[in-house]
Amino acid sequence: MRLAQFPFIKICCISSIGEARAAIAAGASAIGLVSAMPSGPGVIEDQQISEIAASISPPISTFLLTAFQHADAIIDQHHHCRTSTIQLVDRVHPREIPQLRKQLPGIKLVQVIHVTDEGSIEEARTAATMVDVLLLDSGNQELDTKELGGTGRTHDWKLSRRIRDEIDIPLFLAGGLNAANIAEAISAVLPYGLDLCSSVRSNGKLDTTKLQEFIEAVGRSTPGT
Repeated sequence: MRLAQFPFIKICCISSIGEARAAIAAGASAIGLVSAMPSGPGVIEDQQISEIAASISPPISTFLLTAFQHADAIIDQHHHCRTSTIQLVDRVHPREIPQLRKQLPGIKLVQVIHVTDEGSIEEARTAATMVDVLLLDSGNQELDTKELGGTGRTHDWKLSRRIRDEIDIPLFLAGGLNAANIAEAISAVLPYGLDLCSSVRSNGKLDTTKLQEFIEAVGRSTPGT
């Protein structure tokens, strides 16, 4: 994963090679490819993920978003999709991580923490000892149909900032980010990276005008840019 540009911008819910190229041209450092989920936007077949990932060259990062929670299933899926990074959107037990590390050397692991309450802080502390990056989002794993991302909602950024201050790995912020609120979000959390999907789409398709507006807003909000 390239960790040179600040802030690191990941555009998620990419559904085609054309969308991937448009996101990268606008300034994205990574693209997110969403596999089967219990809910939420942007889901594509693993074969599409594989084709899009194969079309992207370093230093751009490709993220496989997986809802699987067991190492064997995650490894099997990644062997087909071949992304540079795996984003674990649901809780993965600590005992599963060593197998992922052993079987997928060189593949970065990103653990999503859905920020709901004080318990999210302890969850983040534990996860930060096992993975390469934390990504804070606004889902809800306790619902009958889990929300594991793509809600378009913000969460309590004060909790996000507390998490950021207590970990020593890169932290990405997701959940309802857009051109209008990104300055406040960056000031409140000081994340290493930003992750967005719905705010830069129109009728389910990547909207390059909205994306450019977001990128420009980030530039105005980032010290030294």
